Amino acid sequence: VQLQASGGGLVQAGGSLRLSCAASGRTFRSYSMGWFRQAPGKERELVARINSDGSTNYADFVKGRFTISGDSAQNTVYLQMSSLRSEDTAVYYCHLNTWATRKNYWGQGTLVTVSS
Repeated sequence: VQLQASGGGLVQAGGSLRLSCAASGRTFRSYSMGWFRQAPGKERELVARINSDGSTNYADFVKGRFTISGDSAQNTVYLQMSSLRSEDTAVYYCHLNTWATRKNYWGQGTLVTVSS
């Protein structure tokens, strides 16, 4: 399984970005797919994920600002980020967890920099 992430970049505070993550190699019936992030000197943390049943989970610090969505036909997950803050600056990693096999897959990170 390969996860290809894209969409990072530099944006001013208050602006928006959309991240994309496309999965290839296999399809799974039951899974969670989403985004983690890691800022310099900090641990990697969950940002948002969407589950195969369509339910979503968000970290408290992004609720109301970020929206995760999925296109199952394209095996792609999107993270729409709005009202970005300087503290959102981090490397964002796409993640796939397969429930049946309990495996974790990671995409390459994409850097999001929010300037204040």
